[in-house]
Amino acid sequence: MSQEKIRCSVGVTAHNEEANIGALLDALLDQHLHDVEITEIIVVASGCTDRTVPIVQEYAQRDPRIRLFVQERREGKTSAVNVFLKHAKEDICVLESGDTLPREDAIENLVRMFADPRVGMTGAHKVPLNTPDHLVGLFTHLRLRMEHELCLDIPRLGELIAFRKVFDQIPPDVAMDEAFVEALIIQRGLQVRYAPNAVVYNTGPTTVSDFVKQRRRNHAGHLYLKHKYGYKVASIQNRRVVRVALREIWGAIRLVLVLMALGVLEAWARLLGWYDFAIKKERHTVWDMAWTQKANLAQAGKEWTNHKEESLVTPVHEVNPLER
Repeated sequence: MSQEKIRCSVGVTAHNEEANIGALLDALLDQHLHDVEITEIIVVASGCTDRTVPIVQEYAQRDPRIRLFVQERREGKTSAVNVFLKHAKEDICVLESGDTLPREDAIENLVRMFADPRVGMTGAHKVPLNTPDHLVGLFTHLRLRMEHELCLDIPRLGELIAFRKVFDQIPPDVAMDEAFVEALIIQRGLQVRYAPNAVVYNTGPTTVSDFVKQRRRNHAGHLYLKHKYGYKVASIQNRRVVRVALREIWGAIRLVLVLMALGVLEAWARLLGWYDFAIKKERHTVWDMAWTQKANLAQAGKEWTNHKEESLVTPVHEVNPLER
């Protein structure tokens, strides 16, 4: 007897996303699904002045699951999310920003966690596509890596989330919609979980001014949420952030120490090699074998794969209001 699939509505909020919206819809339509079913994809286009709307219309003609709602004026993401909530028909809602791309198994890994009735909200692992070859790109990579570490401790979700539809709308004065959903879910006694194997790709700012602009508006929104609704997201819990930052600093120090040890060993080995060549006249035509180098590569490959998978396992614990 086959297990009933978990059905979900996917909502996409978009403002002038002509560069990405086609690829995003392709990625959603091509998701690798087993225990999960996407019954509809609702795109809310807000104040778009580019080709976002006609592109979505083309996709809607090809696949009846895609529905398009157009807001003539840009009224903010919260307003667009409320349009999605009004029209979503499933109890499990997935919300994705129009400037992101889900990996082919992201929706499956995000939504199948709702098989556990205690789960009220899940969030994806954000991975930047910026090349870290300039300072702002490095900022984005470091910030998202720290955010990933923070989420393994206590979830702080965004960009791609899923939640039970236990509310009808988000107050219009709330700018940080994902954080508000977190607060509502926890208030109803449900769990918030991080899904590190549900990967969503995005790009961070490429200039210092845009980086500051993005972080400034997020922080202001989180402070407002705390002030008016009493909810404190993980990223403004300074002790946790400092703890993650100290782990990063220790990682950097450890890397420097390892590089120094590697340099010493390499120098010693080269000195011995010079002694063999110049003094001892040893040519090593028959190698003195380094036997620990010999290994069962197939077994080593499996162990390496297991090691990587274990590093992605989320420690699951219930988050209650007192912890916040």
